[in-house]
Amino acid sequence: LLDHLHQVRRRHEAVVVVSRQAPRLAELWAEDSGELAKVLERLPELTPGRVCFLQGALTEGWVLTEDGTRLHLLTDAEIFGWSRPQPRARRRPPAAAPEAAYADLSPGDYVVHVDFGIGRFRGLVERTVDGVPREFLLIEYAEGDQLYVPVAQADRVSRYIGVDARPPRLTRLGGADWERAKSQARRAVEEIARDLLDLYARRMTAQGHAFSPDTDWQRELEASFPYMETEDQRRAIEAVKRDMESPRPMDRLICGDAGYGKTEVALRAAFKAVMDGKQVAMLVPTTVLAQQHFHTFRQRLAAFPVEVEMLSRFRTPAETKEILERLALGEIDIVIGTHRLLQKDVRFKDLGLLIIDEEQRFGVTHKEHFKRLRTEIDVLTLTATPIPRTLYLALTGARDISTINTPPEERLPVITQVAAYDPQLIRRAILRELDRGGQVFFVHNRVQTIETVRRRLQRLVPEARIAVAHGQMPERELAEVMERFTAGEVDVLVCTSIIESGLDIPNANTLIVDRADNFGLAQLYQLRGRVGRGAMRAFAYFLHGARGRATPEALERLETIATHTEFGSGFAIAMRDLELRGAGDILGTRQHGHIAAIGFHLYTRLLAEAVRRLRGDRPAPAGLPGETQPLAVSVDLPLPATIPADYVPDRNLRLQLYRRLANLRTERDLEAFELELRDRFGPVPEPVHNLLYLLKVKLLAARAGVRALSTQGGQVLLEMEADWLAEEASRLGPDVRRSKRGLWFSLGHSPDWRPRLVNLLSDLAERREKPLRTPALATG
Repeated sequence: LLDHLHQVRRRHEAVVVVSRQAPRLAELWAEDSGELAKVLERLPELTPGRVCFLQGALTEGWVLTEDGTRLHLLTDAEIFGWSRPQPRARRRPPAAAPEAAYADLSPGDYVVHVDFGIGRFRGLVERTVDGVPREFLLIEYAEGDQLYVPVAQADRVSRYIGVDARPPRLTRLGGADWERAKSQARRAVEEIARDLLDLYARRMTAQGHAFSPDTDWQRELEASFPYMETEDQRRAIEAVKRDMESPRPMDRLICGDAGYGKTEVALRAAFKAVMDGKQVAMLVPTTVLAQQHFHTFRQRLAAFPVEVEMLSRFRTPAETKEILERLALGEIDIVIGTHRLLQKDVRFKDLGLLIIDEEQRFGVTHKEHFKRLRTEIDVLTLTATPIPRTLYLALTGARDISTINTPPEERLPVITQVAAYDPQLIRRAILRELDRGGQVFFVHNRVQTIETVRRRLQRLVPEARIAVAHGQMPERELAEVMERFTAGEVDVLVCTSIIESGLDIPNANTLIVDRADNFGLAQLYQLRGRVGRGAMRAFAYFLHGARGRATPEALERLETIATHTEFGSGFAIAMRDLELRGAGDILGTRQHGHIAAIGFHLYTRLLAEAVRRLRGDRPAPAGLPGETQPLAVSVDLPLPATIPADYVPDRNLRLQLYRRLANLRTERDLEAFELELRDRFGPVPEPVHNLLYLLKVKLLAARAGVRALSTQGGQVLLEMEADWLAEEASRLGPDVRRSKRGLWFSLGHSPDWRPRLVNLLSDLAERREKPLRTPALATG
């Protein structure tokens, strides 16, 4: 570029450079030409032989000739070879019903009721109580006992997940077994909560390096990103930068689907660390992925004086030795590598940031190594399918999490098909991909027979250029095959699961997995993430053996992967994987009995409660979808409160709406829910208004410290948990009196008792919360 500018200038022609990196280009030009004073003028007069730089963005440049003089306009398109898309109204993501997060409950599933224990969900049933029609969740317990749960109490029911796939023992209603199991689990989680808080406290008090605010070069690097960042990506980047600029060591997990832009977040964090003179290590699970990240980082950072290197078995011993020496001297800024980075001979001069890609792929000893590092340096972890440990750490707040749920522009869901092995299906799938100029991944996860499979495929599709890649190949040969596939010189890559993590080849849009029934759910999900990374529709075929050879559990895994094709389903896949395999490996064998006795969901709730109690926090965290803390309030008022079948005919949808509604926690949320119902299903009938009213009463009662509301003889009994409120009963109005059990509120004969009850509960809630709002006096 500088040579070109000098040539144009010698011909006495004017040049205007409009670029997002104008300050940096001006600086380079000034250093090269020695005309700093002229360049720094903001809007110089355009004279022959003059070069001026303007900050901005244009689509492309031109050359204008008039009266024998020429004017050159150069933009990023001519200088860097790409044009950044301009901000525009974002395409709306595919509409998904908000209650989709509550679609995990079906008749026949094992469930846990917070107060009554483990039973079997039998579905929604309608019952008439005191002449009032209502709908209930029916749960069947041991010895045929049945429990009818009012729909307003649906938040007290969750799906059961144990330590393994074995069915749980059902609880007997009316016995003391359930309370005993809960008490034992509560005592057990206290110890774990203390450990978690100890870890959290050490992180809070540890002194790390507080990185400087963004530099001009940081802004120029980010301006050179050739795509529009999604909103989630922006939020994740801001959170990472905030953590890095804080003096305590960062420990943040970026959770996002395959191809959602986690690598760009990591790259910007790495560059920020290098700008402060720190070194960066990026740890990845496979050599192929290390090579890809190495090329990506080098390409994106080519315009800056940043030294990027790779440590993996693709390097010769001589190259490895040189890289290790330069790392120790601080001559390498960013090193990307596999487990090789964790060996004792790897020494850094000043390591400031560790990036871990797909932490679940590393073993226990490696994780212990990470744990030690977390108290000293900033750690950023990337994952597509969060492991169960991550789920409860998110609940307890012991780990910072950012989720990227928005797919990039033009991304289409992958069409997924599960079928028995069929040569003709394979031939059709490969030819369809070749006809549109694409490439195919064919995954066969046995090295011993992979050559046989390649020969069989070559006979089946003689038109295709086929190559083999697996982890036991010589380093140079594997690197050369991957480079040929990336360059489009190979049509079908027959490979093992070496391609599972992070590989990005946009032209490969058909995936065929042989004996997919031998893979785990998270593995299948990761493999599917290798295709559909561009704007072209992608196809994934998961082939299993004959029915007799595939186990029911394997077929269930394949059914799950075929069902979850929508964007952002990594979290749902992780939860389903947890259900299929059990939660036994989360907290060690000591906790197996407690998780089996009360279920994973209730166990994590108790753990979160213990952490908050020990911390002295009052409000419950938002938690995960469907995991809001249940309100310990029972509301039984004589109102027909239900979603009528003629309003929402689909029984499953009604169940999802009930569960979602019972998990709402603010009056504003209830109002928004009512507007949504009106928009989706039409004018809201009276029974739905009553249901919304009951839930509003429940929210206010929880704030006021009321344990239960019930009616007796034209009065409502408010069972109180705080005696001091009862002393003020005389000030609450003539229709309120106190008793040993709480407050009695008279319904009277007028129809306005409903707003009066709401006003009473609001008044109680304000009186109860008043001491909390008083500023604490400074002591000592």
